Amino acid sequence: MSGNFKRNEKPKFKTVAQAIRAGIMVDRMFRRASSTTAMNIPPAITEKFRTGMDEWCFDVFDLDDQSNGHSLKYTVIELFQRFDLTSKYRINPSSLDTFLTKLEQGYSKHHNPYHNLVHGADVTQTVYQVLTQSKLIHWLTDLEIFATIIAAAIHDFEHTGTTNNFHINTQSDFAMLYNDKAVLENHHSSSTFRLLRSEDCNILHKLARAEYREFRSLVIDMVLATDMSSHFQQIKTMKSMLSMPENIDKSKALSLVLHCADISHPAKQWDLHHRWTMSLLDEFFIQGDMERDMGLPLSPLCDRHNTLVPESQIGFIDFIVEPSFQVMGDMLDKVMTHLSESTASEGNKDDDVFESDKPKALVKHTESCSQTSPWMSLLNGKLKKKGNSIQIPRAWEEYLKENRNSWKALARKDGRKTSSVLSEEDKPQLDKKTSDDKSEKDKDALEKESKPNDKSSEVKKNEEVDLKKNTKGVSRQTSTTGLFGPFPTSPVQRSRPRLKKTISDSAAVCTRFFGIEPDEILDTVKDQSSEESLSSNKVSNV
Repeated sequence: MSGNFKRNEKPKFKTVAQAIRAGIMVDRMFRRASSTTAMNIPPAITEKFRTGMDEWCFDVFDLDDQSNGHSLKYTVIELFQRFDLTSKYRINPSSLDTFLTKLEQGYSKHHNPYHNLVHGADVTQTVYQVLTQSKLIHWLTDLEIFATIIAAAIHDFEHTGTTNNFHINTQSDFAMLYNDKAVLENHHSSSTFRLLRSEDCNILHKLARAEYREFRSLVIDMVLATDMSSHFQQIKTMKSMLSMPENIDKSKALSLVLHCADISHPAKQWDLHHRWTMSLLDEFFIQGDMERDMGLPLSPLCDRHNTLVPESQIGFIDFIVEPSFQVMGDMLDKVMTHLSESTASEGNKDDDVFESDKPKALVKHTESCSQTSPWMSLLNGKLKKKGNSIQIPRAWEEYLKENRNSWKALARKDGRKTSSVLSEEDKPQLDKKTSDDKSEKDKDALEKESKPNDKSSEVKKNEEVDLKKNTKGVSRQTSTTGLFGPFPTSPVQRSRPRLKKTISDSAAVCTRFFGIEPDEILDTVKDQSSEESLSSNKVSNV
């Protein structure tokens, strides 16, 4: 009787609690095992990151081949591990793996030749490289690092392979949804945050409310800043900040870094740059074919039968990429100089400014990184100083120059010279051709300029003399107005109508393709010319 009673009696509370505890432990063990599997990076990929992740010209195409088409996923995982973000923000590795898988699927949705997951991985690695080689990483909080990596990774999520203007001209659903304003950029950020709301992809659920608001604001600001229609305003705003004694706004600084990384392939070694260029043109030509089929005017650079590739790339380098990187370099110099001074004022030695506050996760991970990398020596050593200012190494300058010269050589070889690719020996021939032109209109213009007969002519003559003085010694190659050819030297070339004429094609491209107004282009050229004149005067005074 007693034995039967014991067998049928209800289990004690202690026994139930132990069973539940055991179940929780088994569940945790299972989750830990699945998480480890989800976050595992193949040894070959780990070695590639160890030896090349810190390089400016990291070969992301090779990474994508070795990773079987998962270059973006492994790049983000690598950076999360380097900065220990998974632990700091209690991110479920399984959720991170699911999010990155769906992120890659979104990038592959439209099978774009250029705006795909490889481009996303390339931009993410470039942003990381700029942050670490400049030591800007020491200026950022963990949350800002987290937001910057995510912004870079998702900045072209679900890109349609067409431009904003194409969406506007075709009155697409996206254009209607976002009122023709930064159509694709709004979609990239909006669709990403919708994805992050799903339970299996939510890597932000452990953020406090204030942290989430800051994170979301930073990501949106950075992604929207990749819209090329806001390019000139972004550069103008940053130049204004550089002229002020105050330090730079973090959101603006990070936005510029991402924007430059997004257009950085002309600043990489030739084989990478050329491959990206061909992929981008393939994507443009597909849009042009669609426009032709729809009876729409073909966008600049989208006509596969009429696009001059070398000239377009020379213009992009001279007019967009090089000035942007110049401003970014100046911004990095100012931020790091200010950080060095502020830290030194708190009692630290200059030599220890970037050692005492180095992120522990980064220190731990870089112990296993290639110590022969030139950027590792920067991360572990000192930044170059000139006087009281810090100067950030600018690896991109060398590649911009080399790639520009390579495109010029191709243009000459193809026999398609434009004013932007004329060599120095071609200039006398151009001037002779201009002076020998048989057009009566040009003859009259030359006579009016060379023989002033009224007060307005005298004013023009004086302005021309001043302009000639101010621009003496300015190199055509280093001039940021290289897109529009050599700096005007003849009276006709120096006139405003002539300047408008020389940039008409580029203005058309920027207006129709990027949504940049022609007046912005002309104003930018004038500003750049003024800066070069001031710089030339300073050199001559010295």
